[in-house]
Amino acid sequence: MILQFISIHHDQQRSIKKLKRLIIQISLIVIAINMTACSSLSGSFANRSTQLSSGLQNAYSVSPNTANRLSPMIVQNAERYDISPTLLAALIRQESNYNSSARSPTGAIGLTQIVSTHWRQSCPGNLYDENTNINCGAYILSTYYKSAGSWSKAVAYYNVGPSGYERSFWTRHKGKKYARSVKRHEKILKKAL
Repeated sequence: MILQFISIHHDQQRSIKKLKRLIIQISLIVIAINMTACSSLSGSFANRSTQLSSGLQNAYSVSPNTANRLSPMIVQNAERYDISPTLLAALIRQESNYNSSARSPTGAIGLTQIVSTHWRQSCPGNLYDENTNINCGAYILSTYYKSAGSWSKAVAYYNVGPSGYERSFWTRHKGKKYARSVKRHEKILKKAL
């Protein structure tokens, strides 16, 4: 009887030690995920804008004038829609390579390549205006995030649309490939910050 009690007590102690180790491991994973999800920008609005400007110049070879002009717009609009500024900056890199006057063969306009026929109601104004365009791109990405539930899927939606993503394997594949490319651009930018 005493041996049985000692054996049970010893098993409980081992279980408690295993549980403590598991809790520590889960805590470390949660901390790592939170650190990865956070933007690499910190400080005041002016400091975040300056950091982003420097990152755009170093990571994407954006001219200092362009980087200094666009960075505050990117930070402001990303924060307005609760998007990481580095993700929005990477999306702009993918869409237009920071060419404000970009126009695609399909009629997509500006830095974030907005198709005005699809977004006229939600994004009124001159889409060649840099702030209007960045605001609209951030709005669209935020809207897609709310319906997709993940940033990766939201970025894929940005490229192929939600119905295209759901309708076809090939379109979904194209959207996922696009999302991976944006993620690579974001990773390069974060390293440059």
